[in-house]
Amino acid sequence: MFKFGYEALYGYGDAIRPVLEAAGAQYMLDVKLHDIPRTVEAAVRALVRPGVRLLTVHALGGRSMLEAATRAAQERAAEQRIPAPEILAITLLTSVAPKDLGELGLAGAPGENVLRLAGLARDARCSGVVCSVHEVAELKAFFGSAFVALTPGIRPAGTSHADQARVATPRQAQSAGADYIVVGRPIVADADPFNATRFILDELAAGAHA
Repeated sequence: MFKFGYEALYGYGDAIRPVLEAAGAQYMLDVKLHDIPRTVEAAVRALVRPGVRLLTVHALGGRSMLEAATRAAQERAAEQRIPAPEILAITLLTSVAPKDLGELGLAGAPGENVLRLAGLARDARCSGVVCSVHEVAELKAFFGSAFVALTPGIRPAGTSHADQARVATPRQAQSAGADYIVVGRPIVADADPFNATRFILDELAAGAHA
């Protein structure tokens, strides 16, 4: 599945989306919506189109905002007679380190904050959350296997962490029970993106048969 983020959407969205739709491709819109409920509702209605399978919002936007997002996704998809995208609530960005939590006014460890925000997302009928690999096992144990966990900050062993603080390898994400992994710069910044992708897929295939 393609991840369609800020840079692509804002810079080339009008060119890329028709190509994806013509190919019948499914993609994740990583728009990280965070605003008042009415604005987020309107944004989700504008973004839901054929092929959009996942759409991200910030859990810190609160219950009313999350409920507005899930409601808008269902209603707009029904109007278009297409499958509704899964709304995933971002808990803590993987660039946020434990030492940063105090500056943000958040007490406790990252895992405590992720579980609290995940509970808010579940109650608002989100399909799951975006979190680091380090929280996945506890998240699944608490909310059940059907609650989706998407994990960014995936870095194959030996690659740079760049601005990510809470990272993991593809195999670690797989072992923890992640439903989706996001791999960006280790592929797009590699001199040979195809082989970089193949390396990750081979690692996951080996893990699946271990």
